[in-house]
Amino acid sequence: MEGLDIKDPVTMKSVPADAKTMGEVMFRGNTVMSGYLKDLKATEDAFKGGWFRTGDLGVKHSNGYIELKDRSKDIIISGGENISTIELEGVIYSHPAVVEAAVVGRPDEYWGETPCAFVKLKEGYNATEEEIIQFCQKRLPRFMAPKTVVFADLPKTSTGKTQKYILKEKAKAMGSLSRKKNTSRL
Repeated sequence: MEGLDIKDPVTMKSVPADAKTMGEVMFRGNTVMSGYLKDLKATEDAFKGGWFRTGDLGVKHSNGYIELKDRSKDIIISGGENISTIELEGVIYSHPAVVEAAVVGRPDEYWGETPCAFVKLKEGYNATEEEIIQFCQKRLPRFMAPKTVVFADLPKTSTGKTQKYILKEKAKAMGSLSRKKNTSRL
């Protein structure tokens, strides 16, 4: 492979190796596919700037390692802050009552979107929305904690993958959180 890098997808400049600055994982070389079969538009989008855009977001470390953080389509942008759903899901999974969790963006008139967690509890365990929110607030910056928690079984594909697009539709159908709750709490 000729190149593997993490770049700012707008400027196409490499991000610094500071383990903090997030960019998109991109690569190029003779082992990279030449394009999508009979889909010129998807090929053009994937290869803008001469690099194959994976859709994965990550950071570079000073030792050369790359750490994957999330999928670009799953990042929640709330009040100008990027929130990694993977990072938030990891914290929710660490709650002793939680067996499954998935986080998506919920529309919000004030913030743009806010984290909405769909959580399945372990059999015989109980937890409240406020308990899950406070649990996350103790472990993450406050803006990253979910503002909504829905307790339910998570929709899955036949192979067991969580169907986030269904959860995104459910979160969208809930409407704007700012209309429903006082934004000073957020």
